[in-house]
Amino acid sequence: MKIMINILVFAVLFFASCTKDEPNIPASASEKTMQFSVGDKIFTATLEDNSSAESFYALLPITLDMNELNGNEKYNYLDTTLPVNNIRPGTIHAGDIMLYGNNCIVVFYETFKTSYSYSPIGHINDIRQLKEALGTENITIKFSKQ
Repeated sequence: MKIMINILVFAVLFFASCTKDEPNIPASASEKTMQFSVGDKIFTATLEDNSSAESFYALLPITLDMNELNGNEKYNYLDTTLPVNNIRPGTIHAGDIMLYGNNCIVVFYETFKTSYSYSPIGHINDIRQLKEALGTENITIKFSKQ
């Protein structure tokens, strides 16, 4: 019985020390964010953990003239290509930032179903005022590191 109690105490102490929170370390060390600004509106986006997002992040800061398409997205063909990590999301969500093909950055401001493939770049954390900020015309978006 005494051995069982000692084993139980050791196990509790061991597992408690393994889950100890370390100060000033983010929940995910690989989690990166970027800023996205349109005029005086600033949004924060969390990047995906893939080579497409990493390569786009390496280009920052970058200002892109974004074209309107279909009343749900803004897009720009980059002068460079990025690695592709295609998925078929089925549903695009307002705030998604995706790579179409290997050089087209797309920012979506409406949620809709799709059969297209994209490489996820990131997602805008708070999409309130996103649709209004992007509007229905071609615009300029500034992407920068935080």
